[in-house]
Amino acid sequence: MSNFTNKLDSKGRVSIPASFRAVLARDGFEGLYVHPALDAPALDAGGNVLLNEIDAFLSTLSPYSDERDQLSTALFGTSEILKVDPEGRVILTDTVKVHAGIGDTVTFVGLGHKFQIWEPERFRAHLEEARTKVRDLKRALGSRILEPQAVQNTSPGVRER
Repeated sequence: MSNFTNKLDSKGRVSIPASFRAVLARDGFEGLYVHPALDAPALDAGGNVLLNEIDAFLSTLSPYSDERDQLSTALFGTSEILKVDPEGRVILTDTVKVHAGIGDTVTFVGLGHKFQIWEPERFRAHLEEARTKVRDLKRALGSRILEPQAVQNTSPGVRER
């Protein structure tokens, strides 16, 4: 979870945040699976959990359907498996950097089952848009979501208000 911004070094390497590396290590994936995000100028990244999720999603589609072929092409045909060095760094290729508009700095964003790699300014704009959409959704649903549920405390000695 969270987000971290790191600079690429003179050799084009960037350190994956330690908390993200720990998740990848537990996952058992050798390297870092990366593909251009389908709906954002960012990179989706992860290990076995992400690959299994993609496989499970694709398996819901007919094996020879255009939809499955198109998604497979977008998710696997443009993907890369990046080598993680002993210091936890990867080299982002020019191909993936161009998709995300990455220069000399990247922002890693945790999303649970995967993380994304963004150009920092693009991430800030995306985050602001996401916050606006969540506020609008919250209003549309009458504040039924994103609010802590009222907790009924029936412990002895607790006053009712």
